[in-house]
Amino acid sequence: MNLDQARFNMIEQQIRPWEVLDGEVLALLSVVKRENFVPVGLKALAFVDMELPLREGGARGQVMLAPRLEARLLQDLAVQKHENVLEIGTGSGYMAALLAHRAAHVLTLDIEPELAAQARKNLATEGVSNVEVRQMDGVTGAPADGPFDVILLSGSVAEVPQALLAQLKIGGRLAAIVGEEPMMRATFITRNSEAAWTTTEPWDTVAPRLVSFAEHSHFSF
Repeated sequence: MNLDQARFNMIEQQIRPWEVLDGEVLALLSVVKRENFVPVGLKALAFVDMELPLREGGARGQVMLAPRLEARLLQDLAVQKHENVLEIGTGSGYMAALLAHRAAHVLTLDIEPELAAQARKNLATEGVSNVEVRQMDGVTGAPADGPFDVILLSGSVAEVPQALLAQLKIGGRLAAIVGEEPMMRATFITRNSEAAWTTTEPWDTVAPRLVSFAEHSHFSF
């Protein structure tokens, strides 16, 4: 497989048509080698428009998100070079690597020891030095390390926990995929003051659940 051609096709045929037009983001997708973060047996699928299971048999449902979703989240968060980022759901470490190229520092959390260890290895192999991978449940964030300029949930949730919103700096923003299948929304929340947040939901998508985040009750009384 011609990796450079496949990468070019991914960018031009999947990502750019999904309204990812930021030149810096598009250039970054050429620099960070997605195929080096994909599980070994799936490297031929590194540039395909699909989610990729991170463990054999799709254990616990954890995946690499589709390339166009990763790129759109990265673009719309507009991370700046001076900013500190918290990511919930490290997965393979690919999104953390993308964030690291745009941020001062990234702290990324994954509940699964196996995935956290593999992500550390992937990031080290790629020479990404401004990311800390921490194996822990991300549902409560990392309050001792905050507040953060940017928080990204790399997966979907029924709702964003208030504990995470409290870890945003004033002016900071959080991105998550919120809702239930078949309809979820990309949700961007900006903290305007100590007690005020603004929410926008600019586009629809779907993504697998992050492990351990609470679901809405479906019981009615």
